[in-house]
Amino acid sequence: MRVTVNAAARKTLSVIVVVATCAAAGLMVVRPGLGEETSAATAARFGFTAVKLNEKPVGARTERAVAPELHGIRGWISSVGAAVALADVRGTGREADVCLVDPRDDSVTLRPVPIGGGGVPYAPFALRPDGLRYDSTMAPMGCVPADLDEDGDVDFIVHYWGRSPVLFVNTGGNGVPTRFRADELIEPMALWNSGTLNVGDIDGDGHLDILVGNYFPDGARVLDPTAADETRIRMQDSMSSARNGGVNRILLTRPTGAADRKPAVVDASVALTGDAAQSWTLATGLQDLTGDGLPEVYQANDFGPDQLMVNRSVPGAVRLQEVTGARDLVTPKSEVLGRDSFKGMGVAFTYPGGAGLPMVVVSNITVPYGLHESNFAFVPDGTPQDLLAGEAPFTERSEALGLARAGWCWDVKAGDFDNDGVDELFQANGFLKGEVNRWPVLQELAIANDELLRHPAVWPRFGPGDDLSGHEPNRFWVRDASGRYSDLADRVGASFPDNTRGLAVGDVDGDNRLDVLVANQWEDSVLLLGGKGGPAADLRLVRPGAVGGFVDAIGAQVELHHPDRPQKAQLYPANGHSGVSAARLHFALPGGGPVRATITWRDTSGTHRAEVLVTPGHRTVELGPAATAVAR
Repeated sequence: MRVTVNAAARKTLSVIVVVATCAAAGLMVVRPGLGEETSAATAARFGFTAVKLNEKPVGARTERAVAPELHGIRGWISSVGAAVALADVRGTGREADVCLVDPRDDSVTLRPVPIGGGGVPYAPFALRPDGLRYDSTMAPMGCVPADLDEDGDVDFIVHYWGRSPVLFVNTGGNGVPTRFRADELIEPMALWNSGTLNVGDIDGDGHLDILVGNYFPDGARVLDPTAADETRIRMQDSMSSARNGGVNRILLTRPTGAADRKPAVVDASVALTGDAAQSWTLATGLQDLTGDGLPEVYQANDFGPDQLMVNRSVPGAVRLQEVTGARDLVTPKSEVLGRDSFKGMGVAFTYPGGAGLPMVVVSNITVPYGLHESNFAFVPDGTPQDLLAGEAPFTERSEALGLARAGWCWDVKAGDFDNDGVDELFQANGFLKGEVNRWPVLQELAIANDELLRHPAVWPRFGPGDDLSGHEPNRFWVRDASGRYSDLADRVGASFPDNTRGLAVGDVDGDNRLDVLVANQWEDSVLLLGGKGGPAADLRLVRPGAVGGFVDAIGAQVELHHPDRPQKAQLYPANGHSGVSAARLHFALPGGGPVRATITWRDTSGTHRAEVLVTPGHRTVELGPAATAVAR
């Protein structure tokens, strides 16, 4: 029997097929959620209480004075500068001192956490580069604790737009922080525009080195309103492959052997390729991925591909090899490590189940209908030997894991906030707060010819009252049993419509539960006190310094051999954009009993490995040159 379908019926059938296909496709991309009951039960494991870190300063401003050529986009130029770092300046055995950068008055202050924290209380103390060249065309962008003279007390490196970084040498020792001497980190001073700074032993000589991520071109007087004749000011030369930024720097340091003396500094930046050197870098991550005690380098870059560099250095000679991921038929180039084209602004490492290689989480612009980018979650699919062979053994899985879309994202930090042995992720969010949505004109810029992008005059106006993702809350990502993440920030007291840049994680009140310091742009910064969780250990790992006493063993790795919750972490507190966490490693101890741990570290005599028993509480582990580790 033959059935005849007329034209009208065929049209109706076609419409039905199209609608059904679209509906099916829509269901395929809907992001699954936990459900109300499961979300409530999961959120009950956490709880944050917000405490203000600072007050609005006298004469506070909400934008920067900029070069005349940049005046039309001064809102964009004014979007960074808030930063925060945790340190133990008073020698209390707890990181309860804060170095806070407030762009509202361009101040850099040391202050105690606002909930006590032990030790002698003190009024906020300003770190000013007294005696050095400094004026209103320069502005601080971050503050990084680093005991570069290795005398056992905390020094600070402050980096700026408009000048090279300044080393603030602690000349008063542990106690009330009122005695610091400002020294030029490099001589003569240079005009850099540094957006991020990290520390770690890059060449493997046992001493801290410095990785500086510069943004605008060297010499460009970005914050000088009189610089009408400035020819070095330019924006990115591509929306997806910009390589015309300031030159990133690797600075090797070696202590003199005398307390309170600036170390010898050698520029080893020639180890970076041209692309890596002139990327518009906003975040860096150090992590030993090959097991040799040398940190690989991840650069998260704005407007262009990130770089993962395998470290093959020897003491005094930095050797880095860029590696890239492989692309298959179903993976967009934008999601291949080293070939990506998004806007990297934060990076963190987490080891689910104590895995051999970490998942690498990278923050990007992830706004719906806003450039259509995503965060990255580079999940390992190979071995360290692949890295040594010149390949990146990672596959991008952010969408499958629920992490792809979050907002205009900045710093990201991993930490176990309920002490169950599984890391959560805290992610900063927001860009330019106003009332007029300017995303449509930014989209127009994004599809324009790359040849135009470098010229500030062709950019849309971004000024007072304009909004670009300015009301997006920070994210608190919780991993479920299937491995997917869900954002529970609004349920756990971590969701605020501030524009956050830097995050610092640590146990500031000594209750063995992680807290978070949140550095906000043009608004008050806050401390989020964590209040729930079972037994845990906070380990301070120290090794002998060059002068005497002990210094933090930056770069050390701990593998916790818990029978139910194996865990792993490395000590790189300054990873990310502009937040520096406490120089401790935090581990959950379900059951509360002692757990065996393996520690690996590097010092001036080479690499070492030792085992300790980890018990709940705050512990200091002294790492000796003879491969000894003593927990106290």
